[in-house]
Amino acid sequence: MYSKYNSSKCLCNQGHKHDSRKEARRCNELHFLQMAHEISELEIQKKYILIPAQREPSSEVYKGGPKKGQPKDGKVIEQECSYYADFDYIEKDGTHVVEDVKGMKTKEYIIKRKLMLYIHGIRIREI
Repeated sequence: MYSKYNSSKCLCNQGHKHDSRKEARRCNELHFLQMAHEISELEIQKKYILIPAQREPSSEVYKGGPKKGQPKDGKVIEQECSYYADFDYIEKDGTHVVEDVKGMKTKEYIIKRKLMLYIHGIRIREI
């Protein structure tokens, strides 16, 4: 089965499932760099919330348990909008890097890239 952009799911040497062979190769490279202590704190598919879920107001409160007396959350009327970074790591010089392996820049990705900069102050490094 082929994806929308003609890429195929692929495993890297560490057994992580990636959306493309290019992304799996990059994962292998980053794990090698981490073993060589050139980068640290490598995370794969790290989630960043761009816009939290929107909920209806609620006047109900919890009647028991650890949240007793606290207001209950209302019904979700809009789901959260989030961005999943392909890779997140710290370079040897202390620079925080959020990396995305791109084959095709969709309109949705471009908007999320702009929101990452606006909300989190993070510029995505595109590979």
